[in-house]
Amino acid sequence: METNSSRPTTLYGTLLLLVFLVLLLSLNPCESLDIDPRDEAALLLFRSRVQDPNQSLSTWLGSNCTNWTGITCSSDSGKVISVNLTNMNLSGDIHPSLCNLSLLESLVLAQNSFTGAIPPCFGSLYVLKTLDLSHNRFGGGLPDTISRLGNLRELILSWNQDLGGLMPLWIGNFSDKLEKLDTGFNSFHGEIPESLLYLKSLRYLNLEKNNFGGNLRDFQQSLEILDLGSNSLSGTLPCFSACSGSLSVLNLADNYIVGGIPTCIASLEALTHLNLSHNELSYKISPRLVFSEKILVLDLSFNDLAGPLPSNIAEVTEKGLILLDLSHNQLSGEIPSKLTELKSLQALFLSHNLLTGEIPSRIGNLTYLQVIDLSNNVLSGAIPLNIVGCFQLLALILNNNNLTGVIQPEFDALSGLKILDISNNKISGEIPQTLAGWKSLEIVDLSSNNLSGTLNDAITKWSNLKYLCLARNKFSGILPSWVFTFPAIRMMDFSGNNFSGIIPDGNFNLSLYYNNRDFARQPGNISLVSMATVGIKVHVVVAGTNEVGLNYDIIAAVGIDLSGNMLHGEIPSGLFGLEGLEYLNMSYNILTGHLPDLEKMRSLRALDLSHNSLSGQIPENVSGLEDLTVLDLSYNRFSGYVSKKQGYWRFPGAFAGNPNLCVESSTGVCGRDSVPVEPGKTFQEEMVEGPISLPVFLLSAAITFYFSIVSLFCSARARKYILEIKL
Repeated sequence: METNSSRPTTLYGTLLLLVFLVLLLSLNPCESLDIDPRDEAALLLFRSRVQDPNQSLSTWLGSNCTNWTGITCSSDSGKVISVNLTNMNLSGDIHPSLCNLSLLESLVLAQNSFTGAIPPCFGSLYVLKTLDLSHNRFGGGLPDTISRLGNLRELILSWNQDLGGLMPLWIGNFSDKLEKLDTGFNSFHGEIPESLLYLKSLRYLNLEKNNFGGNLRDFQQSLEILDLGSNSLSGTLPCFSACSGSLSVLNLADNYIVGGIPTCIASLEALTHLNLSHNELSYKISPRLVFSEKILVLDLSFNDLAGPLPSNIAEVTEKGLILLDLSHNQLSGEIPSKLTELKSLQALFLSHNLLTGEIPSRIGNLTYLQVIDLSNNVLSGAIPLNIVGCFQLLALILNNNNLTGVIQPEFDALSGLKILDISNNKISGEIPQTLAGWKSLEIVDLSSNNLSGTLNDAITKWSNLKYLCLARNKFSGILPSWVFTFPAIRMMDFSGNNFSGIIPDGNFNLSLYYNNRDFARQPGNISLVSMATVGIKVHVVVAGTNEVGLNYDIIAAVGIDLSGNMLHGEIPSGLFGLEGLEYLNMSYNILTGHLPDLEKMRSLRALDLSHNSLSGQIPENVSGLEDLTVLDLSYNRFSGYVSKKQGYWRFPGAFAGNPNLCVESSTGVCGRDSVPVEPGKTFQEEMVEGPISLPVFLLSAAITFYFSIVSLFCSARARKYILEIKL
């Protein structure tokens, strides 16, 4: 029997349960919110004109707004206030029905493939605060009706390459609330409208990669991001005084700015990223140009700056400058030792200057360094042993200097190294056995030095090798059996050494590039000079975490070069079965035997077997290789008859110096295309100016590396430099 005293307790429990149920219902994410019928009709009409292969908009069914992908409705009225269809693989034109969403505050259609002109009716979306049409294929100009959007705070139109024309004069005064304007990577031209210089609300302005011209003018508001890179702006560098306490990113790269760098630029207290590269800046860098401890990225490369390297370009702190690029200037003198006090530095580029003296002995103090490029200077002395302190190093680029000494065994401490280029120096000695610890190596260029000795087994541990160049040294001995066993190898160049013995008949099936035509083939047509080029495009990414990331792409022919040695015997038949090989040079050896069938070498573009002792007949199917551009079989002992029907007329001079070979001429008789132009040339003379054509010489002697940031070459020829900093 229930007592009276228990009734209040039961009632209290019931009330608590009711309150709990009410709260549970109010927090239910599946609560229905009916979309306004007129807005529903507008969206369905828009969808009917859109190609949607991924069925991203298939949820636009029923009246419950919360089920509609990318749509947000007002909880009060059910009116659509936000449309966000980012990266849904949508395409087609924008139906004007979208303009009937009268209370729309945010319209984001980014990262799709929408085409056509920007609908002028967007100007009727009077409460719109954000309009993002970036990364599409819109064309035409910016409709004047956009000037009616007086509440707009963000206008993002970047990465629509066909969108352009003159930037409207009203762009800086149609909305006194506009904070962000991004029209980067479009086709706008003319001068930057003056109204943008005085728009007080503006904080973010990106006009990168258009064709704006005229003089660079100062901005009169507190900008935080200013990106005017890759345009045609000229004039001198202003001080940006109005932004002195706010500007954090300033990119003026790839313009035509002249004059010196004013010291007032260092007064930008909030500056973290400064890129003035690829301009026409000149004069000395003032010793009073000292950036604050907030600077993270400083790129002054590809200018005409002269004089000594500044010893104190940024305040020294534990968390400061991480990327310094002064490459491709006319800077001279020694590398100041004070530079080694920038403890936070992760990437240092001083290449293509006139720097002298030795590499600072305290370079190892920069323990965070991942990339060092001091190439193409006049540096001397040995690579300091202290460099092993840079234990995080990924790329060491020292080519084209006057460096001497040896490769120290202690360098094995740089176990994370991926790219090593010390080519075109005067380094001697052997490759130490301890370097077996360099298991991360992918790109190695030791060419044009005085290195000697045999190929030791340490190299076999470099299992990730993609490119190995030992050309023009004094290496000797036989080629070991493992020489062709690197699974990722793309180009191998041992030319111009003293290797002897036979070419090992190893397992040629391990390399993906050598054996797979799809891996090997580069898109489009490659010129003869490009075919002789091994290029590395390196991307240095400065992430929001203030760390440098190193990535690169190889752009090169797939090949093997053993020319200019003392190899003898027959060429292994396995070499002539490599479907992916594009370039093969065995010239200037003592090779014998017959030339086998080449029908499997469907990717071959250049074949040079000249100056050997090969004999027998010329295979009929060589000229049938469709991609073959360069063929040189001259100065051998080939015999037999070569009919003009075989198509060898495409390769003039390819059979010179084969006295027993009958090459059918245009008259139908044997032509004597077999006599040297200047008999009696020495080996060295023929290598430079002999019967081998210039393209063939380039193919057999020049292996060039070019970088965004970093340049790696196997020869001293012209280099390209590509630097990409992503913010």
